[in-house]
Amino acid sequence: MAAGIGASRERKEDARHLAGRGRFVGDIKMVGLREVAFVRSPLAHARIRGVEAPAGREGEVFTAADMTGVAAMRAESWIPGFKAADYHALASGKTRFVGQIVAICLGETRAEAEDLAQEVVLDLEELPAVPDMATALAPDAPLVHEGWGDNVMIATDIPGDMSRVAASAAHVVERRIKLNRQCMVPMEGKGVLAHLDPVRDQLVVETSTQTPHVVRKGLALCLDMTEARIRVIAPDVGGGFGFKAAMQPEELALAWLALRLGHPVRWTEDRREHLTAAANCREHAYDLKLYAAEDGRLLGLDVQIDVDAGAYSIWPFHGGFEAAQAGASFPGPYVIEAYNCRTRTVATNKPPLQPYRGVSRTGICFALAARFGKSRTPITESPGQRFQ
Repeated sequence: MAAGIGASRERKEDARHLAGRGRFVGDIKMVGLREVAFVRSPLAHARIRGVEAPAGREGEVFTAADMTGVAAMRAESWIPGFKAADYHALASGKTRFVGQIVAICLGETRAEAEDLAQEVVLDLEELPAVPDMATALAPDAPLVHEGWGDNVMIATDIPGDMSRVAASAAHVVERRIKLNRQCMVPMEGKGVLAHLDPVRDQLVVETSTQTPHVVRKGLALCLDMTEARIRVIAPDVGGGFGFKAAMQPEELALAWLALRLGHPVRWTEDRREHLTAAANCREHAYDLKLYAAEDGRLLGLDVQIDVDAGAYSIWPFHGGFEAAQAGASFPGPYVIEAYNCRTRTVATNKPPLQPYRGVSRTGICFALAARFGKSRTPITESPGQRFQ
């Protein structure tokens, strides 16, 4: 067999997967294992007034009040002006998006855990929601996080002098381009199994993740444990694409629960949960103004980029990563004399944003194609004319 760069290599994992010998989180069997289902908020924005477990089942239902001593996930940024927020594994005080976890329910099987979750009664006071960026940026908008004063998580500016190109441009083209929010939908949903290894005195978390070391670091910070006492294992993973590249609240909840109970616990995400509550991506809006010479040469680009980041930052990524990367990459391969870009990362009552394949590049490429067109036909509008 040829060796070196470019040599063909046989895949090692195909035979066992084709024979049904894969080992995903849902395949793992352990003595004493109990399954978990979550009670999730049916409201995008609400104050939690109470959580009532069925009579006699109180010891099988856990809320944020039980998770004493567990720190919230809190993603920070070195960018001046960034606004951080505590993201608790279980909603504390308020829920800020549909699907946010409010309670953990235990059962011998997943079906029994789901039945218990259906019996838990939530007392929620519905609050005005922020469903989109237009609402979030309005002067009288409800606040996703009251302490912020507005709903802008972070704003950045790449300044460029547009005055000269604006004065000399023969053509001015304006566009507003929007991308819809996406759900990531890997073939295997998220899954977590946590248990204690008494021989090694370790918390063991087997999780469908792309970044086991990141998860271990996050768990150590939130649980106030040394990383040496935590072992995170990534078994077979049925797709991730970035969705499984950060620590999820379910991982923290299951790790804490295993420590609390002393026996193995597992949660496997179903498709409804993923579509409702899992981290999303790519909800961008671009306001573009392009200045061009008579012969079609690009002179300047003035752009406002807004990104809907949802209610929280996912640890360890701060919510402004997509907007910042979009602003830095937006000109693409084109030589442009002047480039001016402003970005806003906007908080709304939706699931958090998370890295996904080609972070921000999909939106940029779409906008590049839309602003410059698919054909080589030169711009033909009259000098100074603008069209939508």
